[in-house]
Amino acid sequence: MPDIWGTTRLVGVIGWPVRHSFSPPMQNAALAAMGLDWAYVPFAVAPDDLPAALAGLRAAGLVGFNATIPHKQALLGLVDHPTAEAQLTGTVNTVHFTPDGIVGDSTDGPGFVAALAADGCQVAGRRVVVLGAGGSARAVSVSLVRAGAERLVVANRTAARADELCELLNERVRAGSAEAMALDSSRLETTLAAADLIVNTTSVGMYPEMDAAPVTLPALAAGAWLVDIIYNPAETQLMRAAAERGASCRNGVSMLAYQGALALARWTGQEPPAELMRSVLSAELARRSA
Repeated sequence: MPDIWGTTRLVGVIGWPVRHSFSPPMQNAALAAMGLDWAYVPFAVAPDDLPAALAGLRAAGLVGFNATIPHKQALLGLVDHPTAEAQLTGTVNTVHFTPDGIVGDSTDGPGFVAALAADGCQVAGRRVVVLGAGGSARAVSVSLVRAGAERLVVANRTAARADELCELLNERVRAGSAEAMALDSSRLETTLAAADLIVNTTSVGMYPEMDAAPVTLPALAAGAWLVDIIYNPAETQLMRAAAERGASCRNGVSMLAYQGALALARWTGQEPPAELMRSVLSAELARRSA
């Protein structure tokens, strides 16, 4: 934890619970590397206390904060100025207190695409399958279509939720960009086999249910990528299966680092050390898993 003085500017993260968050060590390491007299602090905020907490954190002089479960959707209706990204995804994960009011942004999707680019995975012109249709799927899918994915299939256990997400993508992002599919569809196997990028946004395979996978993978296309946004465990069963089929695999650490870097950039006006943030996250994950 950095030294905190009367001159120190504060940012943080709210959640319920928040003790599991990996953001404080990552963000404080970045702030130190940037040479800033800032500190990043976790705040446990119960859902019913969210409006009061928003007012209180602003009154206390915070620059802003990140939000995690269960606050991302509720914040959308509480900020003064939701960005276009926040409105499209229906969530706010980054709040910035400004003289003109409270800005609410969503950095999850842009952070995901930035992490892919840093690893050399190009999105433009690619065939993508997104597993799941919840809030994370919405953020990731919006940014993937914006980044030029040629065709995006949303595969979900409940077909109606996949339909809803694809309707949003086709009507508000790019016409004809997305197709909905049920996880038990007879077409899913051939769709996965032809995909250039597969993204798991479900919680299937997360600790402690680590022996599960959302789908059974067929043989994959040459040069295929698989990203599982889970980061505990660091390697999920789905990732192991994809690696056995020759795919390049990544977990959710990079997305968490790059969405955090975008939040820091908004608050500080400076370019954060995203790769340092990723390495700190990986080390912290290894330490907590030991």
